[in-house]
Amino acid sequence: MGLTSETTVYVMAALAAVCVALLVWCWPRFARQGLLQVLGRLVALGTTQVVIIAAFACWLNSSYQFFGSWGELFGNVETAPVGVTQAGDHGGPGTVNGVAVKGALVQPATDEQLSRVSGLPTGPAAVNGRVESVKVVGRRTGVVDPAFVYLPPQYFQKAYQRQRFPVIVALSGYPGSIFNLAQYLRVSQTAGALQKSGQMQPTIMVMIRPTIAPPRDTECVDVPGGPQTETFLAKDLPDALKSAYRVGHDASAWGVMGYSSGGSCALQLTMRDPGVYTTAAALSPDYKVKDDPTTGNLFGNGPSRIKRINGHDLMWRLKHLPVPEVSVLVAESKHGERGYPQTQAFIKAVRAPMRVVSILPEHGSHNFPTWVQEMPPALKWMNQQLTFPQDVVPRHHRKGAVVADPKPGHDPLRADGPEPTPTATRSRPGPLR
Repeated sequence: MGLTSETTVYVMAALAAVCVALLVWCWPRFARQGLLQVLGRLVALGTTQVVIIAAFACWLNSSYQFFGSWGELFGNVETAPVGVTQAGDHGGPGTVNGVAVKGALVQPATDEQLSRVSGLPTGPAAVNGRVESVKVVGRRTGVVDPAFVYLPPQYFQKAYQRQRFPVIVALSGYPGSIFNLAQYLRVSQTAGALQKSGQMQPTIMVMIRPTIAPPRDTECVDVPGGPQTETFLAKDLPDALKSAYRVGHDASAWGVMGYSSGGSCALQLTMRDPGVYTTAAALSPDYKVKDDPTTGNLFGNGPSRIKRINGHDLMWRLKHLPVPEVSVLVAESKHGERGYPQTQAFIKAVRAPMRVVSILPEHGSHNFPTWVQEMPPALKWMNQQLTFPQDVVPRHHRKGAVVADPKPGHDPLRADGPEPTPTATRSRPGPLR
């Protein structure tokens, strides 16, 4: 039985009911005086409570997909690609979008989670678009991470057959899942509706989780001697997508967004890797990465520890380092979320050439209803920042080509070297890009 399957939920619920029934039935025997009877009561009560909590946890996990398998729950995850197959089948057997590829970096995945998402496009892909369930293989990190990829209708239309498309990478919070992005944040559904109504240019949406080593929360950090989350998201992921889909190769066509810790990650990636992502939208983010019980030691020990900590403190970066030429959006409710003062401080600290806009509802909470409300204006704003790629797919591809590393932004602290309206806070006059 899979961890997220309905069978597991029903079995655990039945087991909880049986435990409650047995407790009621046997309680008179435990009501007598004596050490054994007292121990019996404690064991019976403890067992029943544990089973009830486990049943509730299974139901909650099945609904929100925090952990996709028993292996993830106990920390046993894929660390290297096995049985690599070809992705997408957009151009025939043994190809990825018509290009012969050996050892694809994007592999087809099961539709178990995708089949439970409501509101996905159906019918002809050239009319309604399509959402694919895939696995992204990290060429450098060896990470294998699940993802959903929304392809707009134009992707399948003859008039656009050689056209590349802009990309927005959507990141879940912790522990989060791509199911949450698709079902509760409504990423592809919202983007599809905006694009269909002409409020957003055709854009590929990639839904992925930054939790690459569950159950550990790596906060999009390259952990010394541990998971290399930043490398995966800033290098492996773009390489994989460029190898499998017609996406823009210039950073001006790439944006990243997220909610909660995924929003924090979006800001980190854009400010630390501006040669990869030039635009970010962060819903209820934090502005500094800290160690806690879910993260463990993210920055290692020794003389470089403080340097690493400062490098992931965005307020410190704005004060002490040259700011990158990027555009970011931050969203935080004035009442109901505790991060509003930090968000205001971040907005005031931004200076040219970096630009910031904000969504600041009067009321909201750290939850999906608030983030869903903020999604349409955030996506429309990102659409205005991203450049529709002018480069096109060549008529003849060079087989077996290896995608070059995206140009990294210079980072001196690298250890290895009604609808809310965005409010613009500009550090220089003139319209936002």
